[in-house]
Amino acid sequence: MIRPYARLFCAVAPIVLFAPVFQAAAQQHVPPAPASSGQQAPAGPATPAATLAAPAPTAAPMFPKPNPANFTAAVPTKETVDAFLNANWGYDENRVWQVEAILKTPIDGVSKVIVYIGDKTGQQKPAAFAFFAMPDGKHIIAANNIMSFGDHPFADARATLQQRADGPYRGSASKDLEIVEFADFQCPHCKAAQADMDQLVTDFPKARIVFQIFPIAAIHPQSLRAAEYGVCVNKLGGSAAFFQYAASVFNGQDGLATPDGATLTLNSAIVKAGLDPAKVSACSAGPDVKATVDQSLKLASDLGINEVPTLVINGREIPIGAVPYSVLKKIVDFQAKLDGVPLQ
Repeated sequence: MIRPYARLFCAVAPIVLFAPVFQAAAQQHVPPAPASSGQQAPAGPATPAATLAAPAPTAAPMFPKPNPANFTAAVPTKETVDAFLNANWGYDENRVWQVEAILKTPIDGVSKVIVYIGDKTGQQKPAAFAFFAMPDGKHIIAANNIMSFGDHPFADARATLQQRADGPYRGSASKDLEIVEFADFQCPHCKAAQADMDQLVTDFPKARIVFQIFPIAAIHPQSLRAAEYGVCVNKLGGSAAFFQYAASVFNGQDGLATPDGATLTLNSAIVKAGLDPAKVSACSAGPDVKATVDQSLKLASDLGINEVPTLVINGREIPIGAVPYSVLKKIVDFQAKLDGVPLQ
C-alpha cells in the first residue's frame, strides 16, 4: 500500500470497516430494490447522488441489476475487482457487494469503478464506493489514498516484509504467516496494543510475530534511545530478552517522560531482561545500531506506514487497536486461508 503523508504520528486511525478501502466509501445510498422483479431499477452510475437516499434497511440489501452499458472499460475486469474486494472484505461474512460499473475516463488507461456495498444483517445502510484504477493495474486512487490493487493486492508488501522485516520475533521461524508490528516504545496506543499482541502469540502459534521498531522521535523524544537499547538487547540476549525488555519498558512507559526517568526505566528493563545496562549503553553508541534503526524506519516508509501501532499480516495493514480483538483474529484467520497457510 502506498499513501502520501504529511507527518508521522502516534494514533489509532479511525476506520469505518477495518480496511483502508472502507475509509473512501462515498456516503451515497444505494437505490431501494425494485418493488417487483418486473421493474427495472435505474442504473447506479447514471443516477444523481441526491436521488440515492434510502431509509435504513432492516434486511440484506437487494442491489439493482447492473446495466451492461456501465461497463465500458476493458480493464480492470469484474473478476479482478471482485478478487480485490474479497481480499479486503472477505473476512466479514456479513459484507456483501456488487460491482456496478467499470467506466472509461478521459484519461487513457484510467478506469472508474463503482461498487455497491451492503450488510446482510441490514444494520448498516448500503453505500456506493467509487475508485479509479490506474494504468499499471497495480494501484487505485480512492478519496485521498493510493492503494495496492489486483487479485492479490498484499503480495508485494508481503514479499518486502519477508525480505526486510528483521526485528526480534516470537513464534515460528517460518514466514508463511508473518505478522509484523511497527511500534514506538513511548506511544500510549502501542502500550495498549500489547495485550492483543500477546493474545495473537497464544492464538497463532504457527505465526511468526515480529516487533519492528518505529521510533517517532519528533513527538516521543525518548523513543529513539529506547529503540536503540532494544536493538542491543536483541543483539546481546536474543528475542527472548528483547520481549522481556519490551514488556518492562511498556509497563514503565510513564518513566520515559523525562531523560532521567528514561534512564532509570530503560536500565531497569535491561536488568529484567538479564543484561548489563552498561554493556547495552555502550552497544547503542555503535554505528550499526543507528543503521538498524534507520533500516526499520525506511522499511515503514517504503510500505507507506505512518502510524503506530500498525500491524501487517502477510502484507495486509491493520491499525491495531482500532478493531476489536475478535475482528483482528478473524482477519488473521482469513488472511492465512487466503494465502494457503494451514493453521493446524
